Amino acid sequence: MRKVASTDKNPKLIFRFLVCLVLALAPTAFPGAHVISAQGQPALSQPMIMHWRYQSDRTTNLTPASDGKTIYLPLIEGVLVALSPADGKLIWKAEAGGEFSAAPAVDERSVFVATQYAETDKGHVQGTLRAMSKATGVTLWMRTLPGPLRGGLIAGPRALFSGSADGRVYAFDKHSGLSLWINEYREAFSSQPALAGSLVYVGSERGTLLALDQSTGGLKWQYHALGGIQGSIAISNGTVFFGSADGYVYAFSESRSKLLWRRRTGAAVQAVAVVENGLLAASLDNFAYLLSFSRGALIWRRQLPGRISSRPITAADGALFTPLSTDSAIVLGLRDGKPVNTLALGEDNSSSAAPIVVGALVLITTPHGLQAFASPQQNR
Repeated sequence: MRKVASTDKNPKLIFRFLVCLVLALAPTAFPGAHVISAQGQPALSQPMIMHWRYQSDRTTNLTPASDGKTIYLPLIEGVLVALSPADGKLIWKAEAGGEFSAAPAVDERSVFVATQYAETDKGHVQGTLRAMSKATGVTLWMRTLPGPLRGGLIAGPRALFSGSADGRVYAFDKHSGLSLWINEYREAFSSQPALAGSLVYVGSERGTLLALDQSTGGLKWQYHALGGIQGSIAISNGTVFFGSADGYVYAFSESRSKLLWRRRTGAAVQAVAVVENGLLAASLDNFAYLLSFSRGALIWRRQLPGRISSRPITAADGALFTPLSTDSAIVLGLRDGKPVNTLALGEDNSSSAAPIVVGALVLITTPHGLQAFASPQQNR
């Protein structure tokens, strides 16, 4: 028979038992504890208060970018500000001119911004793309484009990718700004591109999802939905998930080159996100949906008090949504979709910029600035 050590005679076992007990009780018995998820994100279901606020009435509907050390917030009239995550204080401000046309992107060296401006004599809208120094905001290079880039920019190891309003999809060399390749189509692009493996994925306003080789721009496959694709694209285990203005969520198998399923919602689907127990979809019918990976079966749906126009933040314990025309961000539990937390914004939200996480902070863009939330412990 195996002999079991007695805890009352073994101080080390007693100590380990007490440590495990404290860790197990921390989320409930100590709700103010600063809990970080396995991915290093703040636990969304735990209490959070405002850590700092950068005041500005010039915010845009474009999602800020961050490298974890600095936050890059696009403002109207082409002004980009760099903020410190520690306290929200201004590090530098740079003027790109015109108006920002796509959400910025950042890599180890540069922050990339796209703007648009109208030619007064021709009435034509042109675009620019520039790389700015992350440290100073000084322009490192700039490209003038025949049409503005839309949706978002995304940076890979060598190239920067984006689609444009005039039907082009670009790959730019990140260090020089030179075009590595340009594909031209008869449809506009305004979605957030995605990268996975050797491919870049971009959706068009006519509903075409393209999978292109990052190095050459060669077409690997395409699929035509019945409505425009303007939101995020998610890739998991060889399946590509995306939403469309036709009100459907789509799942496409790359290895089988076929549609696995599509699931109807009540309105245009603005964003999708992969979580552990299914696929989250945000729809303009004010509902958030959790669908099964295999067949798109409905696991739960939850009505929120406003339209959901941006991609949620996801963590192991929940998903944070920022509905429009409400004064709170709402966290839904992933198991059953029930509300488990709220973050008071103090004003009605009318920004479709997506919330982001930087370290232990949750950052939410509002019409009057950028708000950073953290656990009460973080504010001490």
